[in-house]
Amino acid sequence: MERATHCPRRGAVPSPGRGLPEAPAFDTVERPKYRAYLHFHHVEGIVPLSPLEVLKKVPLFATMRESDITAFSELVRERSYPKGSVIVFEDDPGDALYLVASGQVKVVLIGEDGREVILSVLGEGSFFGEMALIDDQPRSATVIAMTDAAVLVLRREDFQARLRMSPEIAIALLREISRRLRRADEKIGSLVLLDVNGRVADLILRLAEEEGGDSITKKITHHVIAQMIGSSRETVSRTMRDFVERGLIQVTRKDILITNRPLLERAAGRS
Repeated sequence: MERATHCPRRGAVPSPGRGLPEAPAFDTVERPKYRAYLHFHHVEGIVPLSPLEVLKKVPLFATMRESDITAFSELVRERSYPKGSVIVFEDDPGDALYLVASGQVKVVLIGEDGREVILSVLGEGSFFGEMALIDDQPRSATVIAMTDAAVLVLRREDFQARLRMSPEIAIALLREISRRLRRADEKIGSLVLLDVNGRVADLILRLAEEEGGDSITKKITHHVIAQMIGSSRETVSRTMRDFVERGLIQVTRKDILITNRPLLERAAGRS
């Protein structure tokens, strides 16, 4: 992965109007686990869809009144990041919500030896940093662009101001946080109780459910799957090949398709 050892953290590019708080200078000498990552100056740019169209695709905002969605669309800032760059670092100040307008990002924990554990992979219409809307705690994980990505950034102060005007927005936020907590419980159960075959099956089912069907269109490699379930790439490759041979899934360059859901659910311990 490309390195940028002399590049300060994001926020160094001035932009007109009201900006987000500047992040403190980042020193890879003090925290060597980040040396392999690209520290990129974000680019203020235009996302493929209008902010209003993006917000309507995000579950957190989709159920809100049109007037509230429109109001939020006028508050967000548009940013672009190249593949491999860090969008937020673990322990950064938690001061904003990020909405994925295009591309794909991964939420990771990075060990001091540089090893990654992928908590989730997010695509268009997803969001991260929602806890920053409620508390003043630092970021709990690092977020990295897996492809070129465009995001919308909503400051905590702006969200809370709208919240005071429309209390029903709090219900939408609580609903989304509850949904994520349930999924976190399911993932923890999978990691603790299932073998590798079960964990791979459960992950495929969860990723397909996130997309609302039986296919996964996110670019998920065997290496990424291994980092998500705590296994090795070789073991995941053998498991995926076995699932294909047994007719549980079909894998193409475009997607992963579930072809026998009952058997896959049985492998995941759901039946």
